[in-house]
Amino acid sequence: MLAAGALAATGGCTKKPEKLRIAMVVKNLGNGFFDAANMGAQQAAQELGNIEIIYTGPTTPSAEGQIDIITSLISQKVDAIVVSANDPNALVPIAKKAMARGIKVLSFDSGLAPEGRLMQLNPSNAELIGEKQIQMAAAAIGGSGGGSGEIAILSASAQATNQNRWIAVMQDVLKRPEFAPLKLVATVYGDDQSDKSYREAIGLLRSHPQLKAIIAPTTVGIVAASKAVVDEHLTGKVFVTGLGLPSEMAGHVKSGAVREFAIWNPIDLGYAAICAADDFIKGKASGQPGSQVSVGRLGKVTLDAQGEAALGPPFTYNAANVDQFAKMF
Repeated sequence: MLAAGALAATGGCTKKPEKLRIAMVVKNLGNGFFDAANMGAQQAAQELGNIEIIYTGPTTPSAEGQIDIITSLISQKVDAIVVSANDPNALVPIAKKAMARGIKVLSFDSGLAPEGRLMQLNPSNAELIGEKQIQMAAAAIGGSGGGSGEIAILSASAQATNQNRWIAVMQDVLKRPEFAPLKLVATVYGDDQSDKSYREAIGLLRSHPQLKAIIAPTTVGIVAASKAVVDEHLTGKVFVTGLGLPSEMAGHVKSGAVREFAIWNPIDLGYAAICAADDFIKGKASGQPGSQVSVGRLGKVTLDAQGEAALGPPFTYNAANVDQFAKMF
């Protein structure tokens, strides 16, 4: 699994003599997940020795904000853009314009539609992520044997590509006999904004008094939902799980609002995205289905028919290990 050990793996990206500029366009600035991804991007740049990282994004997560930023990057004639898209389709025209100017465009985390990029680097596999979150919710409610009761989902924006894929998988997983005791009663959207996510979580808790678990597949949402559970004095009655950063979740694990959560290593994800962009700039990656792309010390990933590749499975954090990883990201 992609945890601390991945950072210590051997090998690295192949060096290239001329200076290259790669822009990492994230959903929004001030997001701990993307700050950690930037740490990985800087590691890749240092390892390559010829990369300048332009880390940027809108102040609030919007497609319009990202379009304005990419427009500016085109005029700056950067060599590559790696973007976590707030909307899979709205960014396609500007991404096409960038590629027409010779800029290599890749998406990571939350993908662009295929016609708007050369490659999409998924942090993990949608099926594994969706199933993992249902498993964690069941375990939180009823221990290792799983439990029964009402659950709800607090997502990011209704247009977020990755969130919607994971939710679709979760809905399919809930149809399995072993998860029949779980009932999904609501899916709400906090738009990856702390205040709105908190309000939505409070709304769930008050609208559904029998609720037993909230799944938040977003680093902003899981923190907000955990705070809401504590503030509503429902610790031990309602459990929060989903995808979170150890540094932001350690306190919520200690409070009892969260028993376990999961996340891939965003440091590795940012690192891999930059190495992949470098591979495309050098002409070593074609983007064709079945072809491989180098992700530096993490090895190689293989593109599927949609030009997507998965970096690895999510990793589970709980009281036994969260403090160790909280020191990293």
